[in-house]
Amino acid sequence: MMKTLFIAGPCVIESMELLETVAAELVRLRDSLQADIFFKASFDKANRTSLHSFRGPGMDKGLQMLREIKERYALPILTDIHESYQAAPVAEVCDVLQIPAFLCRQTDLLVAAAKTGRIVNIKKAQFLSGKDMRYPVGKALESGAKEVWLTERGNCFGYNNLVVDFRNIPDMLEIVPRVIMDCTHSVQRPGGGNGVTSGDRRFVPSMAYAAKAFGATGYFFEVHPDPDKGLSDAANMLYLKDLETIMRRLIKTDTDERD
Repeated sequence: MMKTLFIAGPCVIESMELLETVAAELVRLRDSLQADIFFKASFDKANRTSLHSFRGPGMDKGLQMLREIKERYALPILTDIHESYQAAPVAEVCDVLQIPAFLCRQTDLLVAAAKTGRIVNIKKAQFLSGKDMRYPVGKALESGAKEVWLTERGNCFGYNNLVVDFRNIPDMLEIVPRVIMDCTHSVQRPGGGNGVTSGDRRFVPSMAYAAKAFGATGYFFEVHPDPDKGLSDAANMLYLKDLETIMRRLIKTDTDERD
């Protein structure tokens, strides 16, 4: 049975202080729960709703900050790339290159990520089914990717809303062995907040537990000490203090199943 994997961190790099606060807690959880945890933060949120929304420090400064976190806390790093030219420099720092959902069919981006030799995590587009993801995976594998993950994050449901069809998880497990549930972005209401993406973090734990029942092998949580003050995805990020309870329940379920 594949060991459960966790991806966690703030949506966007806001400050070094925030990164260190989150990283220190993730190290505590990693050590106390014997969990596999990847640190996630974006150096550039290139797909914000408004031109005036905060995007992050940019690639050069952002990668320097992520490198410091990796070296200081010994956490593997995952971050997004949006342009093909970003793949190589990001791969020098990060262990996993994540392809945003809107861009999962961008051939040049997938090929560039694959050629780095790093793990490629492809988020399923809001307009695709789980079975459709065999094509992005094929592009990555045929371009030299050694390992590809898939991430479920819901489908468009009318305007300003998403719905999760959990059948996508077993469908994607037929394509790759590692399928992750994005418990944060699946509770979004895209563009539903007067120029920002809104949502409801109350449903984040339920997304994780439901995904577990459908066979998910990993879980993606954006976390923040004070999410309502977060500069991106504030409505959907989980309180950092609440992460342990959810992780413990997911790990306990793993143990129960092995027993």
